[in-house]
Amino acid sequence: MRVTAAQAIVKSLQAEGVEVVFGYPGGVVLPLFDALYEAEGIRVILTRHEQGAAHAADAYARVTGKPGVVIVTSGPGAANTVTGIANAYMDSVPIVVITGQVATHVLGTDAFQETDITGITIPITKHNYLLDDAEDAAQVMAEAFHIATTGRPGPVLIDVPVDVSRGELTFKYPEKVSLPGYKPTVKGHAKQIKEAANLIAKARKPLLYVGGGVLSSDGARELKELAELMQLPVVTTLMGKGAFPEDHHLFVGMPGMHGGKFTNYAITETDLLFGIGVRFDDRVTGKLATFASKAKIVHVDVDPAEIGKNRSVDIPIVGDARTVIAAVTAELRKMGAEPRTEAWMRVIDDWRARYPFHYHQSATSIMPEYAVERVRELTKDRPTVYCTEVGQNQMWACQYLKIREPRTWASSGGLGTMGFGLPAAIGAQLGRPDHLVIDIAGDGSIQMNSQELATAAINNLPVKVVILNNGYLGMVRQWQELFYGKRYSSSTLPQDCPDFVKLAEAYGAFGVRATTPAELDAALTAAFEHPGPAIVDVRVEREENVFPMVAPGGSIDEMLGGIPGGPVSEMLDAEEFVEEVWE
Repeated sequence: MRVTAAQAIVKSLQAEGVEVVFGYPGGVVLPLFDALYEAEGIRVILTRHEQGAAHAADAYARVTGKPGVVIVTSGPGAANTVTGIANAYMDSVPIVVITGQVATHVLGTDAFQETDITGITIPITKHNYLLDDAEDAAQVMAEAFHIATTGRPGPVLIDVPVDVSRGELTFKYPEKVSLPGYKPTVKGHAKQIKEAANLIAKARKPLLYVGGGVLSSDGARELKELAELMQLPVVTTLMGKGAFPEDHHLFVGMPGMHGGKFTNYAITETDLLFGIGVRFDDRVTGKLATFASKAKIVHVDVDPAEIGKNRSVDIPIVGDARTVIAAVTAELRKMGAEPRTEAWMRVIDDWRARYPFHYHQSATSIMPEYAVERVRELTKDRPTVYCTEVGQNQMWACQYLKIREPRTWASSGGLGTMGFGLPAAIGAQLGRPDHLVIDIAGDGSIQMNSQELATAAINNLPVKVVILNNGYLGMVRQWQELFYGKRYSSSTLPQDCPDFVKLAEAYGAFGVRATTPAELDAALTAAFEHPGPAIVDVRVEREENVFPMVAPGGSIDEMLGGIPGGPVSEMLDAEEFVEEVWE
């Protein structure tokens, strides 16, 4: 049976089991949208901006483990996806972006709505294609999904000229894809796995340093098994949240610039840092020369380019996180290794008790930390996915929420994209319709993509947006306070412009405001119980800062704010204590 390339692309989506497509139509992509019109099993979500489509597909992929799909038109439509593509690339999220393109005979002539989107996205895609022959449509689609979802996941873009989309072919979807130049390593080297297991067995102060690679590989169960077998404390990056239950005694928090003091002290004192699916990001490491300087480093990553890129390592292991973790656990069992971390955990527990996250409660003002705590407490007994915008709101969410299950957290990590949270919540709600989905937002970030409230309302997606409204670009203002003499240049936002309650109502959503601690629970509960999308405008203390904080270029054990405490050596000599108990 002969079909058009546009129809072949839709049939390819069906063959890949795609259930949701996010997009926005336009002239040169109409053959594709026409083919989608009666496509069985595929729901098309019309967002109000192409960036929103990309973020929604991104979060859909994060919460389901399936690739997200975006279809947009050429020129500005394609260009508007660039931020979302870059966000997915930085966070290793599998999405497939299909863009319409002008006809092949006018390519390169600056035709109406022509943009070289393949050229633009080379640095921010795992791979991209310009489809120049209709006969290749099915093969290119199969390759795109294979590349996006294997090895280190990431975005793949397919640019489809309108005349090619109308060309015909005999459709047959490839049963398997074989790309000679692309063979990701899954199994770690046996010798290196054995050496890593030996280091764990001998370490007195080991620490598992876990990132998004564990979630990408669906390795949370294997990680928990390893941690509990050897009683290894676990720290997770912002991207790794949910890989290990945060109510578990072995969980030691998120490290880095706004991590806990107790977490950063643990990294400073560890003698074995076992990194899994992490990239030693600058927001985690601070000053590299002092990061885990007492430790041997094991680094597990499916992307060999990440190993040794930022931090030299003692044992490099290239491989899939879940597979490598399982192999290390099996080796430890074979060795008959036993836990030896009791003294080390007592040190960590001492730091955790002395230096918890804290804030000064107010009887009249809502502290943003308190607002996040109330969200946590009011949702602790129901399945919930938490999304965030970017800024102070994101860091308070990291500090005060407890993520207990994999794929129930979606936040922009590497790119730090303001405007991510609301469209992400939409994608997450479609991916997890049985979950309550909450976006922890700031009044600045939410306005980057607030038009997506229409998408939520029209599709009856009951996403909840909790805005920590402080009338500032909060993180910018915090840096200006601490490092620029309180010169608040272009960081002040009027709290009443817009009126978020009226904005919600204008889109057909539910809006409610809380201005005092006494009003907060009722407002949150009303929003959470409302059957449709809702906004809670929480008027928080305006100049509250996110602490602790590592100053730019500083060592992670030298933190501003929080409960006072100097470097580790001034508080508790972990080395002497562990040595004493060990002996």
